Amino acid sequence: MPDQSDPLDVVFQALADPSRRAMVERLCRGPASVGELAGPLAMSLPAVMQHLRMLEASGLVRSEKVGRVRTCRMDPDAMRLAERWFRERRMFWERRLDRLGEYLDQTHEDPEEKNP
Repeated sequence: MPDQSDPLDVVFQALADPSRRAMVERLCRGPASVGELAGPLAMSLPAVMQHLRMLEASGLVRSEKVGRVRTCRMDPDAMRLAERWFRERRMFWERRLDRLGEYLDQTHEDPEEKNP
């Protein structure tokens, strides 16, 4: 289980594993049982359950058990946290690149202007 206190750290740790990302991809299409999630993965059911616990601890996935079937679904709030983090970084770099472009436009000398 993740031991970070920052929720964003836990989300990124959960998404770091390709098997967990595959489960998230499947759950983006809608709820699925544990068996449906385990089907395409080359691992034991206990290993799948361990991955699901990590996804639940991150807040990306919620599950409920009805009878003998555990159904999992995405919880978009944790994904929004990561999306916001990426958006803020992207905006920061876009502003810096815009300023660099403006600087280069101001300092660029047209070679034709030098030779009258």
